[in-house]
Amino acid sequence: MENHGTNQEQKFWHSIEINDVLKEFNSNAHTGLKESEISERQQKYGKNILTQKKGDGPIKRFFLQFHNSLLYVLIISGFITLFLKQWADCSVIFGVVLVNAIVGFIQESKALKSLEALAKSMTTQAVVMRDGKRMHIDSSEVVPGDILFFVSGDKVAADIKLISSRELQINESALTGESLPVEKNINTLPSSTVLADRKNMLYASTLVTYGSGKGVVIATGDNTEVGKISQLISSADVLDTPLTQRMAKFSIFLIYLILTMAVVTFGVGIYHNQGWVLMFLAAIGLSVAAIPEGLPAAMTITLAIGVSRMAKRKAIIRKLPAVETLGSTTVICSDKTGTLTENQMTVVEMFTDGKTIEVSGTGYSFDGQLKLKENNTIIGIEYSKSLKLCLTAGYLCNDAKIINIDGKNDVQGDPTEGALIVSGAKAKLNDELVEQYPKLDTIPFESQYQYMATLHENGGTNIAFVKGAVEKITNMCSYMLDKQGNKIPFNKDEIVKVANEMATRGLRVLCFAYTDLDENHKQLRHEDIATGLTFVGLQAMIDPARPEVIEAVKKCHSAGIKIKMITGDHALTASAIAKAIGIIKGENPDYTAITGSQLEQYDDEKLKEIAVKYSVFARVTPEQKLRLVRALQVQGNIAAMTGDGVNDAPALKQANIGVAMGITGTEVAKESADMVLTDDNFASIVAAVEEGRCVFDNIRKFIIWTLPTNMAQGIAMMVAIFLNMPELPILPKQILWINMSTALFLGMMLSFEPKEEGIMEREPISSDMKIMDGVFWYRLAIISAIIVTGVVILFNYELAHGATLAQARGVAVSVFIVCQSMYLLNCRSMTKSMFSLGLFSNPYIWLGIFIMFATQLIFLYVSPVNTFFSTEGISLASWGRLFILGFIVYAVIGTSKFIGNIVRKKS
Repeated sequence: MENHGTNQEQKFWHSIEINDVLKEFNSNAHTGLKESEISERQQKYGKNILTQKKGDGPIKRFFLQFHNSLLYVLIISGFITLFLKQWADCSVIFGVVLVNAIVGFIQESKALKSLEALAKSMTTQAVVMRDGKRMHIDSSEVVPGDILFFVSGDKVAADIKLISSRELQINESALTGESLPVEKNINTLPSSTVLADRKNMLYASTLVTYGSGKGVVIATGDNTEVGKISQLISSADVLDTPLTQRMAKFSIFLIYLILTMAVVTFGVGIYHNQGWVLMFLAAIGLSVAAIPEGLPAAMTITLAIGVSRMAKRKAIIRKLPAVETLGSTTVICSDKTGTLTENQMTVVEMFTDGKTIEVSGTGYSFDGQLKLKENNTIIGIEYSKSLKLCLTAGYLCNDAKIINIDGKNDVQGDPTEGALIVSGAKAKLNDELVEQYPKLDTIPFESQYQYMATLHENGGTNIAFVKGAVEKITNMCSYMLDKQGNKIPFNKDEIVKVANEMATRGLRVLCFAYTDLDENHKQLRHEDIATGLTFVGLQAMIDPARPEVIEAVKKCHSAGIKIKMITGDHALTASAIAKAIGIIKGENPDYTAITGSQLEQYDDEKLKEIAVKYSVFARVTPEQKLRLVRALQVQGNIAAMTGDGVNDAPALKQANIGVAMGITGTEVAKESADMVLTDDNFASIVAAVEEGRCVFDNIRKFIIWTLPTNMAQGIAMMVAIFLNMPELPILPKQILWINMSTALFLGMMLSFEPKEEGIMEREPISSDMKIMDGVFWYRLAIISAIIVTGVVILFNYELAHGATLAQARGVAVSVFIVCQSMYLLNCRSMTKSMFSLGLFSNPYIWLGIFIMFATQLIFLYVSPVNTFFSTEGISLASWGRLFILGFIVYAVIGTSKFIGNIVRKKS
C-alpha cells in the first residue's frame, strides 16, 4: 500500500461532503471510474484483499517444541549416554523427547489461522459502475474511487461513503456488535462520531438486510475497518498459559537442584576412588532419575481428557493448553449479542387498555403466552379489541417472514418485524390474517417519517395500520379504545410516560395505531394518516438474555470470577441485560456502564482503574476491546473473552482464553479463539471452567505424586555413593523402567480422576500460585525419606541374607513400584481419603495398579526381560517386607491429611 492508503486511514470520511470525497478520488457519481485507470489504481492501492502475516515454517515450529528447560537436560543426558554407548538408556531418553515434540507440533499446527479466515470473509461479488456501465466484478478487483451499487442480501465489498440511499439497512453486528440492523442515510456527520454511529458509511464484510444504495469506495484491503482489525489480530500478544509459566519456573528450579545433586554425587564418588566413568554414568543416572520424564506425556493426556470432557459439555478446545487456562480464569469478558442474549429480537411486554401485558418465550419460537402483569392471568386476543388490533397491526404492517431452517425458526428481513410476527403467533394469529386483510398499498419506513403504514381491505371498508416511533405516532393519534372497543379521547401523557419507563429498561418500544378509510381508498398517502389515528397499544422488545445465563453468572460469582460485558451495543440496552442476568448487582450505579467515546479519553494507566470499576463497556470499538483485555491482564487477571464477530477477533486472540460462538460466530472469530462453543451458550463457558479446574487439579496431583518418588531415586543413588556402598542399588536402565512404567500405568490414571465436590466454590487458581507449596515440600521430604530408607535397608538386607545382586536390585526396584502404588491412592485428593472419595469413583486407579504389578512380575520373573534389566525373581518374604513399607507410606500421608483437615476446621 502506498501513501494514499495511509492517508485514507487518517481521514474522517463520514464528516466530509460527498462531492469533496468524489473529488478526492477523481471519481464521478454517474459514470464511475474510467476502465483505463483501474490497473494504475490497483498498482497504487493493491488488491482488495487482506495481507496475510507470514508465520514460522513447519520445520522451525517443530524444532521450537524442544525449547523447554527440562527437555534440555534430557537431550544432554541422551547425547552423553550415546557417547558412552549406553544404547538402551539413550534410546529411551530420546524416545521420550521426540514423542513430546511431535504432540506439541501437531497441536500448534491446528491453530493461528485467523488472517486466512479473515481474507476469505472479504471475497464476494460487487456491482460497479465503470465508464458509465454497470458490471459485476470480483470484490478483490474493487479500487478506491469505484462507484458501487448494493441491494438487500449483498455483502459490502469495501469501505464506502454513501451517495444515495433508499430505505437502506445494514447488519453490522459482526463489526460493531450492534444487534439491530442500522438505518443508513447520506447526512454528513461530526468527525467525532464513533464507528457504530456513522450512518453515512458502509463497511467491508457487513450485510445489506433491506433497501438499496450507491456509494463511492474510500478504502480497500488493509485500509478498511476490517483490515485494521486484521492488523490488531497480528499485534495481539500470544501469551503463555498459567501452567506453562509455572512449569517454566519449576523447571529452572529443578534443573539447578538436579545438576547440583549430580555434581556432588560425582565429586563424592571420585573422592571414594570410584572410577570416573562409573561415577559419570551414576551422575547421568541420577539426573535421569530425578527428571519426571512422564510429566510432559501426563500433562498432554490429562489435557486431552479435559478436551474430551469439555466436548461433551458443548465446548470444543482448539488449543490444548487452553484447557488448563480455563481453571485459572479470574475474569470473563463477554460480548452481549448472541452470547449472553439470544441474538433474536423478542417482544417481552405490551401496553394496551391501560394494562401491562407480559409476553413469555424468547427468540423466534412461537412457544409463549400473554399474561396480565397485575395478576398473571393468561389472556388471548379475545381479551379486548385494542389487544387484537395491536397484534394485528404488528403482524400485517410488516415485510418480514419467519422461516424454519433445520427445525428452528429464523427471521427473513428486519429482526424487529420478525419479533412482531412472533408476538402475534403467540396469540394464535397466523397467515390466514393476511388473506383476511388483503394488502392494497404500503408506505415503507423512512427515517424522516419514522413510521411504516399499510392499507388493507376490511370487509367492505379499508383499514390502515401504522407502526413507528412513540414520539411520532402519538402526535398523529386523536383516539384510543376503551375495554368495550369504543373510541375515547387519546391520553398522550399516559402513553408517553409508559413508553419512557419501558425505554429506561433498555426496551425498544414501537407504537401502533389504525384508521378506517372508505373502500374507494386504494392508495395510501402520508396525508391520509397524518391525524385522527386511533391508538391501540405499545409493543416493547429486546434481544433477551438466555435463561440459563442467569444461573451461570451466579456460578461465576460463587467461584470468584468477575464478569465484564464488552459490547458494541448501546449503553442503556447493555445495562438492562446486565441487570437482568446479575452482572450488575448492588454496585455503585456510577460504575455500571461506560461508553467507547468515554474510554477514548483515558490513557492505558487510567484504563486499568476503569477496567476494574465498571461492569459494562458499551459502544466500544475492536481496538478498545483489545485495550480492555490487556488492562485486565496487566493487573494479574487471567482473562477469558467471548465473542462471535469480526470485531471480537483481536480481543479473542489477546485474551488468555478466547471463546468463540460455534453457531453464529464468524470464521475469523473461531480461528482467533482457543475454544469454540457448539451451542453459543455462555453457560457452557462456566461448565468448561469447571472442567478446567479439574484438569489443573489432576495435573497438580500428578506432579505431587511423581516428584517425591523421582527425587527418591536420585537421592537413593546419592546415599549409596555417600556411604561408599560397593554396588549401586539401582541401575540407570532400571531407573528408566521405574519412571516410564509407573508414569504410564499409575500416574496417568490420575488424569481420569473426576472433579471434586465444591470445585466451583473455590477462588480462582492464583496466577502466582507456586507448584512447590508447603504440602509439596512436606510430601517431597517425607516420601523421599521413607523410600530412600526402604531402598537402602532392604537392598543391604537382601545381600546380607544370601540374595544375589540381581535379586537385591529387584527388591530395590520393587520398593518404588509398591510405594508409588500406595502413595497414588493418597494423591487422588489433597485433603480427602480414598474412602470419602469412593473406592471405585475412579476405577482406572485400580486397573493401573493391577497392570503395574502384572508388568513388574514380568520384569522380575520372565526371561529375557529380567536378563535385559539385570534382575531376578524375589521371595514371598521379600514381598511381605515391601508391602509393610507400602502401608507405612499410605498411613503416614493419610494421617497427615487427617490432622491437616482438623487444623483447617479450627482455623
